[in-house]
Amino acid sequence: MSVDEAVQPEEEVDEPGWEVDPDDEWGVAVITMVGRQLKLLREAAGMRAPQFGALIGYGEDLVYKVEGGKRIPKRQYLVNADRVLNANGVIEATWEDVKKVRYPKGVRDLGKLEAKAVEIGVYESQSINGLLQIPEHARALIQARQPPYSPDDLERMVAARLARQSVEHLLEVGRLHNVTLQVMPTNAEPHPGLDGRIELLKFPDGTAVGRSDGVFNGRPVSEPKHLHILELRYGTIRAQALSPRESLPFIEQLLGET
Repeated sequence: MSVDEAVQPEEEVDEPGWEVDPDDEWGVAVITMVGRQLKLLREAAGMRAPQFGALIGYGEDLVYKVEGGKRIPKRQYLVNADRVLNANGVIEATWEDVKKVRYPKGVRDLGKLEAKAVEIGVYESQSINGLLQIPEHARALIQARQPPYSPDDLERMVAARLARQSVEHLLEVGRLHNVTLQVMPTNAEPHPGLDGRIELLKFPDGTAVGRSDGVFNGRPVSEPKHLHILELRYGTIRAQALSPRESLPFIEQLLGET
């Protein structure tokens, strides 16, 4: 294949959001391994980076970043590279590893903790919690961010958000036997939830992790004295919210289902 037959991508720009987090050891290891493999196969094929970039439809600078483990390659990058280098699916197959680290480390860590928890307590003051969001709601919230995400990053963030879900509809969740759903009315007295989100995760071994927008700079905490503060704040919120028996009819009314 000649350079004249180069693939013309829809977008060649070096978009934000696909950088490798240097503090993400697992992500760095995966992307470094994939980049090294790409470079070895390119050099074995006798191609220089500019020529290879032109053939797969990406710029020379991006090729160097991917091969240097500084950039997470998109799936199309790997597909094109596999075809150009006649790798018979070897390169394309690395997407199975790459896609596991394409989400921000914080999102992956949160998902792991939520999956292990035997009890999750969450208060949200601005939007529906990510575990309960339907795709349209998640997309609308992420689209509202400034500066805006690119189309690819938007879909990546929506996919990350939805990957944490077990159910999608708020009323369906509220009717589950192992879920207690309470609504805080807008005319409630001032409460600790005015500072923002609170989350408490409890695990089978008796340990717990919590975080709150209003204290500890929003960082996860596990020290008993810090958890006690969060539990007091969360308990106050639950005491002031509508009861579970009142909350579902309230939601039904808002949704026009009565």
